[in-house]
Amino acid sequence: MVRIYYKLFILLLLMTSCKDAKIVKLEPQYTISSVGESYSNKTLQVYTTAKDTELRLAKTNELTFKEKSQPLETGIAVFVNPKKTFQEYLGIGGAITDASAEVFSALSSSKQDEFLQSYFGKDGLGYNIIRTSIHSSDFGLGSHTYIDEGDAELKTFSIEKDKVKRIPLIKRAIELISDNLVFYASPWSPPAFMKTNKNMLRGGKLLPEFRQSWANYYVKFIESYEAEGIPVWGLTIQNEPMATQRWESCIYTAEEERDFLKGYLGPALEKAGMSDKNIIVWDHNRDLITNRANTIFEDPEASKYAWGIGFHWYETWTGGLPKYDNLKSINESFPSKNMMFTEGCQEGFNPERLFHWPNAERYGNSMINDFNSGVVGWTDWNILLDERGGPNHVKNFCFAPIHANTNSDDLIYTPTYYYIGHFSKFIEPGAVRVSTTTSITTIESTSFMNKDGKIITVVMNPTDNMINYKLIVDSSETVLNIPPRAMQSIVY
Repeated sequence: MVRIYYKLFILLLLMTSCKDAKIVKLEPQYTISSVGESYSNKTLQVYTTAKDTELRLAKTNELTFKEKSQPLETGIAVFVNPKKTFQEYLGIGGAITDASAEVFSALSSSKQDEFLQSYFGKDGLGYNIIRTSIHSSDFGLGSHTYIDEGDAELKTFSIEKDKVKRIPLIKRAIELISDNLVFYASPWSPPAFMKTNKNMLRGGKLLPEFRQSWANYYVKFIESYEAEGIPVWGLTIQNEPMATQRWESCIYTAEEERDFLKGYLGPALEKAGMSDKNIIVWDHNRDLITNRANTIFEDPEASKYAWGIGFHWYETWTGGLPKYDNLKSINESFPSKNMMFTEGCQEGFNPERLFHWPNAERYGNSMINDFNSGVVGWTDWNILLDERGGPNHVKNFCFAPIHANTNSDDLIYTPTYYYIGHFSKFIEPGAVRVSTTTSITTIESTSFMNKDGKIITVVMNPTDNMINYKLIVDSSETVLNIPPRAMQSIVY
């Protein structure tokens, strides 16, 4: 009897202590749904993009679910369990760089309108995320800052250069996005005088005596952009903080980034009344991401300022495999933190490879696996480049989903544009990821449920063979086929 009373006392104590506890994100979350819900007799629409065909986000089928039969051992299937849901989807978008703004400004008025509608319009890809640089990056005509050299007090701070081409493009995009805008910015380098190498290019580090001045620089950027009517959702601390590039770059060790965040940037935003701005750490590749997460998120004073962690995909530059397991580890270790893909593009521009299908498949593979690893948002790099893959002031020419031939005033839609659209066109901000697995590794898949209950299952076939497969959702199924080298969005 004493033991029973003791257990009741402990239970009461736990309930009392947890009464005012703050709820953090837990995974999985559970939707209200009965066990074995039937989708039988409900219809689904299939949209397809496929290599060596005219299919580009084209509606290719409308089917009906029937009651599920036991899948065969040799069968190919995609299994979706709508009762198991995970992270909330923030959105998809790309970067409006000085390069993108330069190319956009060279287009005719009609082509500008077409371009904006293609990305941000109601019949376009539905982009809602925009990234930009804090002053210059490599993708532009040259290096610049917002202050006169040596002005540590930021008295000369001005974004007048951005107002010429970059900000007008951003404003036109925002007008089309309307709701659910996520606008964030990243610096590539502090001004030269603030760095150890006295150069915005080729690495170097932020000098300790300029930490406060540099933190104040972010505040000035936010104030200036918001004065232009551009609401700033957040920022990343440093683009690629472990890469010494021949363009604008700056090195931070994990400890240096942690200390700058908790000692300078976080307090500076707080003092300016900007505690609502979201700070993303790391903003580099998946390979070293767990060390950065461990160092920053396990420090309570730094962690309280960090919304989450951002990453790129360039660890595959040297032939390495994408490190998706590192993302899963962070999601398990720090479930209250968010993960965002902040940059990716196909490097080494070659005009003869504008329609090179593996470029698109790299996007498809990354997006499916990133989202399945717990990522909430996905940001492509330049939304527009010219016929040379630029402009880029250090000749680091790359691919974009859309290129413009500035000589003929034509827009070139690459396969990558359509592969991204298989996600962004159908999945809406606020959706939740739904448990999705495949029976074989030759196809890849992820699913999201929009707020209205509509599910979007994305399936990619990177093989050279047509694949017949079953889509099994709860107690219902349907049989589909996906062409070789294709992407499908199935809406139901």
